[in-house]
Amino acid sequence: MATYELRFKASVAKDLRGVPKPDTQRILARIELLRENPRPQGSEKLSGEEKYRIRQGDYRILYSIDEQTVVVEVVRIGHRREVYR
Repeated sequence: MATYELRFKASVAKDLRGVPKPDTQRILARIELLRENPRPQGSEKLSGEEKYRIRQGDYRILYSIDEQTVVVEVVRIGHRREVYR
């Protein structure tokens, strides 16, 4: 299996500013694991969109997978009560 390239949408940096530092470190470690397996156990495809989500504590990481170019793009990170709005 190929190693995927990670890309971040510009707004992800803004999303991470409001997250406590210990949670930010866990979120970034979880994102790093997407390089090897973009569909880990617990990931879910979002209905009506070509995006996936994984959980990290109270936070959700939304991302898309491009199989053609072998890229995982992180689209949004946020608290579970706000991220889908």
